[in-house]
Amino acid sequence: MKRALVIFTLSLMLLACKDNTKASQIEKSVSEVSKVTKDSSVANKMDLKPVAPKTIKEIKDELTAKGYKTFDYVDESTQDTIIMQQYFMAFLKKGPIRMQNEEESAKLQKQHLAHLKKMYDLGYADISGPFGDDSDMRGVTIYNVPTLKMADSLANSDPMVIAGRLVIEIHPWWAAKGYLLR
Repeated sequence: MKRALVIFTLSLMLLACKDNTKASQIEKSVSEVSKVTKDSSVANKMDLKPVAPKTIKEIKDELTAKGYKTFDYVDESTQDTIIMQQYFMAFLKKGPIRMQNEEESAKLQKQHLAHLKKMYDLGYADISGPFGDDSDMRGVTIYNVPTLKMADSLANSDPMVIAGRLVIEIHPWWAAKGYLLR
């Protein structure tokens, strides 16, 4: 981190010495150093050159090679090409076996949360959570996997589903690749 700050300071000093330096050049330098220092593995190396972002074609080729379904969407206002990727939304619904005692329910809940964390840590699930009401629909998990079969297998390996406390209903769902939840 200290090395990155020294490089950043030296960059600013060099830029400030030039008579024709524009504010946008300084901002660009600051932005590049900031991007590089966010990744500690890169910041610890002597070569702090920024990595070029992947092209849309490279991203699509990688997804296709892994078996994901995609299509392009062109934003009319910006003319940017947006990659739409198929995800799988798993709805968790009340299951037929809900007579577990309080201790068993607590144990199942702990296992359920550990399963969801594992899915997230392995990159199979992008987001999950419970619904805020007391309906038969208990929660949702969005799986980032190439096939319905894989999403179904992962969702049905949840200890709550195995115990019958929850059942799964899965639907394919399309979303823009790389967009963040707001």
